[in-house]
Amino acid sequence: MAVTVVQNATCTFCGCVCDDIELHAEGDRIVKAKNACSLGEAWFLHHTAERLYPDALIDGKPASLDAAVERAAEILDRADLPLIYGLSNITSEAQREAVFLAELAGGIVDSHTSL
Repeated sequence: MAVTVVQNATCTFCGCVCDDIELHAEGDRIVKAKNACSLGEAWFLHHTAERLYPDALIDGKPASLDAAVERAAEILDRADLPLIYGLSNITSEAQREAVFLAELAGGIVDSHTSL
């Protein structure tokens, strides 16, 4: 099986957010995480790109992404002080978008580290 190599991948497992990881993948499975610490290596090697869940859920039921985004926008629009939470395991780019969304909606951002 061909090996795909991704240079300069970012590990979001912990707050160090190392961005010099070299990932080697065979199919949808990461088989090597060069430059990752032991925690990052375990995190990468146990994640896959398999589709385990639908793209979106509304009230626990599969939905189209467009319908889910519309529903989320409705919820945010009605909220007095929306909380954007749970950003610890997403990319820096996604965190940036979440902060932008919080500012746009007049909300706040928090993570599990405040607990």
